[in-house]
Amino acid sequence: PVVMALAVLAGIAWLIATKDIEFAMTIFISILVIACPCALGLATPTAIIVGTGKGASLGVLFKNAAALQATHHVTTVIFDKTGTITLGKPQVCDIVPVDFDQTKLLSLAASLERFSEHPLGQAIVAYAQEHEIEMVETTGFQSVTGLGIEATIEGKLVKIGNSKFVPTDHLAIVDTLSEQGKTPMLVSVDGRMVGVIAVADVIKESSKSAIAQLHKMGLLTVMLTGDNQKTATAIAKLAGIDTVIAGVLPDGKVEAIMKYKKGKGLVAMVGDGINDAPALTAADVGIAVGSGADVAIESADVILVKNDLNDVVTGIKLSKATMRTIKQNLFWAFCYNVLGIPVAAGLLYLFGGPLLNPMIAAAAMSLSSVCVITNALRLNTFKLRG
Repeated sequence: PVVMALAVLAGIAWLIATKDIEFAMTIFISILVIACPCALGLATPTAIIVGTGKGASLGVLFKNAAALQATHHVTTVIFDKTGTITLGKPQVCDIVPVDFDQTKLLSLAASLERFSEHPLGQAIVAYAQEHEIEMVETTGFQSVTGLGIEATIEGKLVKIGNSKFVPTDHLAIVDTLSEQGKTPMLVSVDGRMVGVIAVADVIKESSKSAIAQLHKMGLLTVMLTGDNQKTATAIAKLAGIDTVIAGVLPDGKVEAIMKYKKGKGLVAMVGDGINDAPALTAADVGIAVGSGADVAIESADVILVKNDLNDVVTGIKLSKATMRTIKQNLFWAFCYNVLGIPVAAGLLYLFGGPLLNPMIAAAAMSLSSVCVITNALRLNTFKLRG
């Protein structure tokens, strides 16, 4: 509307001044043509399209333009532990029976855990199968989110989970295993703890380097996990994470994210499991590991295809590069209009210079669009610069 108003006013002014309707129409048309908002209209979508395409080629899938644009505002990155920072392929490393037969302890634990999809439970089942431990019939299986699982075996209630789920007087054993970065899983029969099975998960090679790069970018890193504080702290120390929030249920993860969202900048959540889905939805930017659960992938805004945490850094840097390109495009398109409209309005002609031909104005308009598109295509060199 502003450009159209300027074109009408300039046309009327030159018509009054020259009494030449053809001359006035030339001015009017030149302004409309040179200020055609193609460059402004192309500035954002071209950069977004190239940015999302480049992200896909690097293994970072942005589900929409809003996700790509929001990622560059992220100041806090929150990670799940199992399967995100760690490989998610834990192994049994310690078996500590408490006045109970070790083989029977493993049999009960494996019989119960074979109905669980949690990586820690699968590690116990795999260990039992490897050592040819016989499993027994299980009924009434129930999973208590964030705490553990229970079922009836041979007429007795068997539970396996953390210390909130299985009360114990043997905290020294639990603490010792936790301080070593292992996850202790307590087993009870009819309310009496009969042993601890410790499972350890190895940190991904990419975790340390990714978190180090995030720190270089000035971002805060946080780890959310249902594990106990000592185990979580040991893993976080190895990975180099700033803050640890341990022993949280899925609702607790959402509450933690809402707390960090009250600060400056946006919050990104990186996770892979079913329990992470609410947190991924609550975060400003949800980032799912590609090898994770379907519900986590569905809840996220960004997907890391290669299961590599370095791609979190890639996604943030690509978002920043895309937004920088958009601002460059808008700046040059705006400058083009600011300089082009006065020339089209006859400013140079007023001082003895040439009059802008509408055909030249059209060519200049096209050139501005080409410049904007070319600048956006520079994002294809992001890998070399990133």
